[in-house]
Amino acid sequence: MANQHCIRILTLLNCFLAIVRGQYTQGHGVAYDSKALESIFEARNLELGFPTPQERERVLSAGLYNPDGVVPIDVDVYYTHGDKTPSIFVTIPRFAKGVPYSLAYVTNEVRANGTELRAYPNYDWHQSHGADCNGLTSVYRTLIDECGRMWILDSGEIDFVQHCPPQLYAIDLASGNMVHHYRMPMGLYKPGVSRFVTPTIELDAHNCDVGHVYMADSIGAGIVVYDVAAQKSWRIENKYTSPHPDFGTFTIAGESFELWDGTVALTLTPHGLAGRMERMLYFHSLSGDWQMAIPLQVVNNASLWTGSMWKPNDVTIALDQFVVLGKRGSQCVGTAMSETGMLLCGLVQPPSIMAWNIRQPYKHENLALVIHDEKRLQFPSGMKIVRNHEGKEEMWVLSNRLQKAFGSGLNYQEVNFRIQKCGVHELLSGLPCH
Repeated sequence: MANQHCIRILTLLNCFLAIVRGQYTQGHGVAYDSKALESIFEARNLELGFPTPQERERVLSAGLYNPDGVVPIDVDVYYTHGDKTPSIFVTIPRFAKGVPYSLAYVTNEVRANGTELRAYPNYDWHQSHGADCNGLTSVYRTLIDECGRMWILDSGEIDFVQHCPPQLYAIDLASGNMVHHYRMPMGLYKPGVSRFVTPTIELDAHNCDVGHVYMADSIGAGIVVYDVAAQKSWRIENKYTSPHPDFGTFTIAGESFELWDGTVALTLTPHGLAGRMERMLYFHSLSGDWQMAIPLQVVNNASLWTGSMWKPNDVTIALDQFVVLGKRGSQCVGTAMSETGMLLCGLVQPPSIMAWNIRQPYKHENLALVIHDEKRLQFPSGMKIVRNHEGKEEMWVLSNRLQKAFGSGLNYQEVNFRIQKCGVHELLSGLPCH
């Protein structure tokens, strides 16, 4: 039954490809009538809530809150058991000073600029702005696992000033209690350079145990692997985790800006495919178009990366184990993996969602643009696949028009930030998203 379902998806994707292949392979925009994602949240500027009006005035006067410098990067979603309405979380990294808190949830309160956000887990976790390393300094992305825990990767830096070591927190969403905390040791990050942006986890298929956590260091161009049980970690860094000079310029809607980011996205082979194919860690650099993979058993082999022969600057370790699956011709930002092995990717150019079945070669004829939206998918930086209250997979994506935030400036008379979703089955089958 599962195989028939996969074959059906492949057939549908090939139908999409028959439409878009000729134009996409040359890197041009796709001219076909694409369906729309379901809009969940829109904002011209984020409406941030504070514990009191006095606290809002305090951070404004102290230069700790610049309403024009607040740009969301990631979205995460959690359905409480049986609840049709999920909790929606948003990250707001501290690219510079002026961001009062770096992780928030969407409330039901509607204000002048739109729906109000509130600090998560609470305001106290954020208010030191790096002065107290027992809180959150700057968060780019999170991951909510199937057991209701939010894994929060804190970069520890603000505007390339390393206030705190990078840290990993796990919070039980039902109770709000912290259930795990790991502070990264020196030697695994580069103060003033590293920027840890994306976590993913190796979750046991039969229980809630997490074996390893994989953390992408985009500016430091590496991956740190953390063995949860052993409480130790190691760093992977080589030419494949680095940016590529041909893809350092990002052009969206006629505006360009520069980014020089290495590894940004991490996903794993789904458990459901175990036995049929080797489990891999899939990753790619933001400033690049290579899709990479490395066997998970190699990544998880601590002795390989931390043995007596290991040298901190040795970029040749297990180099032959890294596989260049192929090239997509465009930068990709957020990614997510479905239970059937469909890797979704938020393309920069054209602004779209691309799908690839990991059983097939990574070639243009196997890369399908399942959603294309020049207006509402400008820089799709955050992407998740979650199960809803009915147990069905949904794709959620956040876009933020980063080309304007880093360039000419955001126009606050227009919608700049969007959260959208679509059922994965509907997305891949060409059905309406709502």
